[in-house]
Amino acid sequence: MDDIDGLRRVLLGTRSIAVVGLSANWYRPSYFAAKYMLEHGYTIIPVNPAYEEVLGQKCYPTLRDIPVPVDMVDVFRKPEDVPPLVEDAVAIGAKTFWMQLGVINEAAAHAAEAAGLQVVMDRCVKIEYARLFGGLNWAGVNTGVISAKRPLLPGAR
Repeated sequence: MDDIDGLRRVLLGTRSIAVVGLSANWYRPSYFAAKYMLEHGYTIIPVNPAYEEVLGQKCYPTLRDIPVPVDMVDVFRKPEDVPPLVEDAVAIGAKTFWMQLGVINEAAAHAAEAAGLQVVMDRCVKIEYARLFGGLNWAGVNTGVISAKRPLLPGAR
């Protein structure tokens, strides 16, 4: 999914994000992307067997260990590690499978779509949120959206 309306719909329809490969190191992209989304009202569920807790949230070793519903699986892993994560995302009932910048696996994307998941590949959830709901566009980034009205933020009515 690459269109603005589709990305906006995904972000508006998401409340909980399981971040696979979330690092506890503040300088890692996974950390500041998850921190940003947490600060913008999303529930972040860290998935990394190396940690007990990240960003003050309980960390789970695998997607299948998460005991609560997950809307989106956000993947910070090597492309070759992605296919089994698609199976896990389907098993836990996720709606969206999001592969971060540089994570490109066409076969996994097709498998996820075939299983009914919305798929976003090679994009950063933090950048897309900021671009579509404010944060980047005020600084002069071309969003491709021409409007004098800001779109409603997630959770706003």
